[in-house]
Amino acid sequence: MALQDKYRELLDTAKTAGVSNFQVIERDGVLYIDGEAPSGAVKDQLWNLYDKIDPNFLAGDVVMNVNVAASAPGTKAKVTTEKSNLNIRKGPGTDQPVIGKAAHHSIVTLVSKTNDQWWLVRTEQGEEGYAYAEYLTPEA
Repeated sequence: MALQDKYRELLDTAKTAGVSNFQVIERDGVLYIDGEAPSGAVKDQLWNLYDKIDPNFLAGDVVMNVNVAASAPGTKAKVTTEKSNLNIRKGPGTDQPVIGKAAHHSIVTLVSKTNDQWWLVRTEQGEEGYAYAEYLTPEA
């Protein structure tokens, strides 16, 4: 089965949800999905579908580079780790690669609350990814 067939629901959802600059390339047994989501909820929806099709992302046959439009609204949250930096991950889970860090007591933009454990954030440097919610405190 071609990867585009395996992930058809994910690809169709990205299109209908308004992901702009949408590109899909299949190369060397990996499906690369790029684009810009109109909101954090859309990005979360795509990750949830990906997890449904490939539970816990075990196949490793997708690289999803879909970020949320910089113009999407978001509130601020403070990094409340004990003293270390907070890992920012590609997807919602400790099995996902670390793509950036947010410093202890720094402020990040909360793009969406993916679930009770993982929130989608954007750092002051523009890095976007998922952070463990326990270490984030929304600002009033």
